[in-house]
Amino acid sequence: MTITEEDDEALIGRYARGDAAAFDQLYRRHELRVWRYLERNVCNQATSDDLLQEIWFALARNAASLESGTRFRTRLFTLAHDRMTDLLRARAAKAIPAAAASQPAVAHDPANALARAIGQLPSEQREAYLLQIEGQLSLGDIAEITQSTVDTVESHLRLARLKLHELLNEKT
Repeated sequence: MTITEEDDEALIGRYARGDAAAFDQLYRRHELRVWRYLERNVCNQATSDDLLQEIWFALARNAASLESGTRFRTRLFTLAHDRMTDLLRARAAKAIPAAAASQPAVAHDPANALARAIGQLPSEQREAYLLQIEGQLSLGDIAEITQSTVDTVESHLRLARLKLHELLNEKT
């Protein structure tokens, strides 16, 4: 963050007081990270687009309540996590596997190898990994979002990295 950039909490505070440009800054700053987190979990671009829109509308509606103590990025990824979890539960109830919507990738495409490997992780490991990588969140923040302990998050991340290493090395 440069000296001239405001932190997220200051920007959401400005937006809550009526400054629409502050919200635009927040959106530009975090849009891609949140979208990648969603897309890599739900495996569908259109669904990720819809979820992203819902999340930002919810933030816009509730901006005044976000000023109190909670870090903006933690709140943003909590919303993303909750909306995505609701969607995945609804899919499971309809017996539509999450991977059914994903597009097959060419086996030797290195640009998509990591994304395919991430898609093969168990959901708890994938969520923790993506919250850390895409959200740049601390272990404590991830534990808060996923409603687990820091030790559990550490374990999920360790197992995710081991599994990714294994999956990526078997592809080469």
